Amino acid sequence: MRKPSYQLAVPILISCLLAGPAGAQNRARRATASSAPVLWSDPGQVENLDFFNGPGGPKNIPKTPFTFVEEDKGGTNPKIKVTDAAGRHWGVKWGEETRSEVFASRLVWAVGYYVEPNYIVTSGKVSGVKGLTRAKKYVASDGTFSNARFELKRKGISKRTDKESWSWDKNPFVGTRELNGLKIMIMLTSNWDPKDQADSQSNTAIYTNRKTGRVTYVMSDWGATMGKWGGFFSREKWDCEGYTSQTSKFVTEVSGQVIRFGYDGKHASYIKEGIRVGDVRWLLKYLGRITDNQIRDGLKAAGGTTEELDCFTRAVRSRINQLKKAVGA
Repeated sequence: MRKPSYQLAVPILISCLLAGPAGAQNRARRATASSAPVLWSDPGQVENLDFFNGPGGPKNIPKTPFTFVEEDKGGTNPKIKVTDAAGRHWGVKWGEETRSEVFASRLVWAVGYYVEPNYIVTSGKVSGVKGLTRAKKYVASDGTFSNARFELKRKGISKRTDKESWSWDKNPFVGTRELNGLKIMIMLTSNWDPKDQADSQSNTAIYTNRKTGRVTYVMSDWGATMGKWGGFFSREKWDCEGYTSQTSKFVTEVSGQVIRFGYDGKHASYIKEGIRVGDVRWLLKYLGRITDNQIRDGLKAAGGTTEELDCFTRAVRSRINQLKKAVGA
């Protein structure tokens, strides 16, 4: 017996709806939401990337006036939250990490890893400031400040941090070239603080785009970089002399298909072990295309002096060349 026409109409109507633009968008969202998490994405033409403005580009440069939201009392450095004239939300930080974070994050972004857009604002004023504790050292009573790192807080992103983040030995990417590439970037920038889920405060995180469902695994803090790696009494941030002194220890040996490094920092055994020749060759397809002019632009964006531009450019290039030599590239 033929089914009544209204029973046939329902699936036809649903099919029509799914076939239309809205249906296509819904299918795309479902497909993205159910897809595997990502750690890395192709950065494109690396040699053409804008290192001065970084991942945020010129369109996202913070715009005055700034309005105070609240003081952020997390972490070790003084921070506040503000909005700018375009209605964007920013995390504003002071202290010794600002320059190293701005520069190191540009290197990491250029080879395909996610970082938050950030900029150094050399001077400005925040209206409505009140009740500051740690940040009052850097923000005057009238709201004026200098040399602050502004980090853009993108809308629609849910973040899992600390105990809800991920650890170096337990994540979906263990053993992959993408994870090993990230580890190489940690060592190349002398990031001695890659805390993970096992620590009380993690510098790893999981970001979920609430609109698309895309899940991205992130190393979220690049401030403890560009100095000396090592223990509590020897490590440094943004110290080119120290960074240069350890550059000769960056790559220490090639043993068969395994590259050995001299790195010493948190979770060092997880970071430096198991890096293969193939992992380095893969990363160099992107890292090896970064130019000295781009490195210098990134250092300028971080507020580096002329001497620091020269010093860091030489040392970073030396580390990249060590990787090339190790794999015969």
